[in-house]
Amino acid sequence: MIQINGVAHTNIVVSNWEICRQFYDQLLPFLGMERVFNGVDFIYYVGGRTAFGVGRCHPDYEKERFVQERVGLHHHCFRARTREDVNKVYNYLTGIDAKIVHGPEDGGWAPGYYSVLFEDPVGTRLEVNFVPGKGVLAEGTRFDPSGDYT
Repeated sequence: MIQINGVAHTNIVVSNWEICRQFYDQLLPFLGMERVFNGVDFIYYVGGRTAFGVGRCHPDYEKERFVQERVGLHHHCFRARTREDVNKVYNYLTGIDAKIVHGPEDGGWAPGYYSVLFEDPVGTRLEVNFVPGKGVLAEGTRFDPSGDYT
């Protein structure tokens, strides 16, 4: 057995490249990430022990939108350091006309779970959350997807 050291990176592929690229070139620096690669068809940001890449889809799929229930990615969640940071992300998102699925709210995934859920211009679901302490790994906490923690 090993102990992983977090998630190294997530790469997504988007249609409507120019609009999506502009969206991510605004969002990711706001999250404290720095662009380390700036290609014609791919951008790559690193920050907060996380990397996130966005690439142009194959031309055959240029008219498609993200479908959350399709096989593959369901959504990507960035971890914030405070509840206030989640609120700041929400305020920023409203300023760039992101589609908000739900504003900052408490959730049942872990004790103290707080998040904002939104979409990029082609519907890819993204979330920013905050979970205090050890979350579901806290002593005496039992994970229950229904949100009922004991």
